[in-house]
Amino acid sequence: MAQNGLTGNGVTAGIPALPQPVKVQEIRHSKLFINNEWQRSCSGRTFPTFNPATGGKICDVEEADKEDVDRAVQAAKAAVQRGSVWRRMDASRRGGMLHKLADLMERDRLLLATLETLDTGKPFLQSFFVDLDGSIKTLRYYAGWADKIHGKSLPVDESFMCLTKHEPVGVCGAIIPWNFPLLMFTWKIAPALSCGNTVVIKPAEQTPLTALHVGSLIKEAGFPPGVVNIVPGFGPTAGAAITNHMDVDKVAFTGSMEVGQLINEAAAKSNLKRVTLELGGKNPSIVFADCNLQLAVEETQKGAFYNQGQCCTAASRVFVEESIYEEFVRCSIQNAKKTVIGDPLDPQTTQGPQIDRLHFDKIMDLIESGKKEGAKLECGGAAVGEKSLFIQPTIFSGVKDHMRIAKEEIFGPVQCIFSFKSQQEAIKRANSSQYGLVSAVFTTSMDRALSVSAALETGTVWVNCYNALHAQMPFGGYKMSGIGRELGEYALAEYSEVKAVTIKLSETI
Repeated sequence: MAQNGLTGNGVTAGIPALPQPVKVQEIRHSKLFINNEWQRSCSGRTFPTFNPATGGKICDVEEADKEDVDRAVQAAKAAVQRGSVWRRMDASRRGGMLHKLADLMERDRLLLATLETLDTGKPFLQSFFVDLDGSIKTLRYYAGWADKIHGKSLPVDESFMCLTKHEPVGVCGAIIPWNFPLLMFTWKIAPALSCGNTVVIKPAEQTPLTALHVGSLIKEAGFPPGVVNIVPGFGPTAGAAITNHMDVDKVAFTGSMEVGQLINEAAAKSNLKRVTLELGGKNPSIVFADCNLQLAVEETQKGAFYNQGQCCTAASRVFVEESIYEEFVRCSIQNAKKTVIGDPLDPQTTQGPQIDRLHFDKIMDLIESGKKEGAKLECGGAAVGEKSLFIQPTIFSGVKDHMRIAKEEIFGPVQCIFSFKSQQEAIKRANSSQYGLVSAVFTTSMDRALSVSAALETGTVWVNCYNALHAQMPFGGYKMSGIGRELGEYALAEYSEVKAVTIKLSETI
């Protein structure tokens, strides 16, 4: 799966040489980042982070616990209080700092992409062209919003003047996942900082390295102490401390539905803090007989296998109209065989390892369940090597709606292909899930595309494309895929309080 049409090495047909990963001799930042300082954990504990491609330890990272989170929250609270440097700062200057941070990430792009690949196992070119590009664009998008967030004057009785103001929520907690560590980091901090909030963010314990490096860039960009605090640690300790903290005013989380429910409960039981949740999906694609078949094959497979299938947006359920079903399956098998599995730092590689052994075992268990429940294994279905975390691209046909692989979020390189007879049937089956994150429609009929997209119960519908995400477009789900929206102008509402001010006017002349 080539990204941006780039394949191979060197300069060919006028294409410049592809970027190459840098050699990382040592990790510069592995401590907690609190109040613009690198600090050791109060407990003195550390935890290792591993390279999933080799199994080797990259380094040890300071482990934040409740006491460390409390220090971070107090720093964030001081930084956002009325009269603070950050609170009094001109909005355009806040935007300038976000632009400066984007500039610094551009400068360190090769290093950040290399760290992301080492920590996650995703192919280097995907880190460089997708994750870094998306992160930088997100920062620049919200940098542009910083001085354009404003209220309104409202027409009422002429004896009064009414206006609204948009103010920061306060201290925002953020808990991010391991599949897109840097991208999720910027999705959380960019709108929060644009609106004038401060942040305490916990990167996933599997992938803390890029977040910590960006901590050094945040300080270099000139953000005041306490505006962004980074506390790597574990969910039951550091994550729980954020969600239960009485001085955290809002929490944003991306991860599993089960943990999202716990966060929502903790937020309600503490100080009724605001919550934004993005909790995954079991995402349907509907492929009609009049589609561009090759495009549909490539796009749905990109959706199924991208990032080793470790995407909340994964194309988990592909419904194909009966008349083209066999051809679609055959073409999908041929396309899957083009996947290059190997060293994620090799620019030729298009698929890396799964994140860790626990997740690897979960995927393999679901693959076995598909076999046992009667789905036809068309290709893949096995590990690559005896002790590695690599899994072959796997395709099941003849999948039925009651099977585990049809209902559970696999989060691995597994494509499940279903057949359908009518449009009404496809829509009904596509919507028969507790999730509602994204969906896709493949057809050359725009009338059909519009009617089907209107009927699908998902926060995003892609037509003749997949995984087309932009900083300008809101992202979030229906049903148990979450609460609220990230990205776009819609995210600003998640990080703002609206204050209504009514002024009694003196007698008019």
